[in-house]
Amino acid sequence: MNPIELAARRYKEAQEAGKILGIEYFVMNNNDGELQPTLENRFAVIKHICDWEADIVITHRPNDYHPDHRNTSVVVQDAAYMVGVPQMIPHGKPLRKTPVFLYMPDRFQKPTPFSPDIVIDISSAAAKKAEAICAHESQIFEWLPWIGGRPNEAPADPAERRKFYIERYLSRSNIERFKDAASKWYTPAQLQNIRYAEAFEICEYGAMPNRERIKQLFPMLP
Repeated sequence: MNPIELAARRYKEAQEAGKILGIEYFVMNNNDGELQPTLENRFAVIKHICDWEADIVITHRPNDYHPDHRNTSVVVQDAAYMVGVPQMIPHGKPLRKTPVFLYMPDRFQKPTPFSPDIVIDISSAAAKKAEAICAHESQIFEWLPWIGGRPNEAPADPAERRKFYIERYLSRSNIERFKDAASKWYTPAQLQNIRYAEAFEICEYGAMPNRERIKQLFPMLP
């Protein structure tokens, strides 16, 4: 499939994932594998954060296997301080309250491993999360198995194949991975009832929230 056709397909998949989650899924116009930490991209990210008056911004950590992921992290980190600077973008209004910038989890160890600061019980929403991930069919069912050298790993039946990948992505949110960090937020009794969790590392370039502020931002915490 040529890049233009694939981009159109990926866009539709993103919108389907957004519908599943009940969110607006906006896609910036950067070609796959070509995203750069340019001023143009930085200004675009600053404008979106300011227009949305964001409280929380979530991005990749800067150490990652994919250049688009690494450069996305750089762009967002470079925007973290600038969202409060007047006249940074034309016709833009700076934020008076700096958002909390968070990193998503990964398994890369060098130069530093992911360090979970916030752990959220997502047991009740994990199945929906997995469904939204699987809405990106061209990536989950086709590209990732192919590039990983496992094109025939899943069942051929579409329903069984979907079940196979949903179970895989659910397993990646298993509480066991973040249990020690979760103990800062949940009692031992509460932890017994948590099966799936989402973890975040706080980026030092944005607001540094205390425990009370974190609980305001994540009211599902006990």
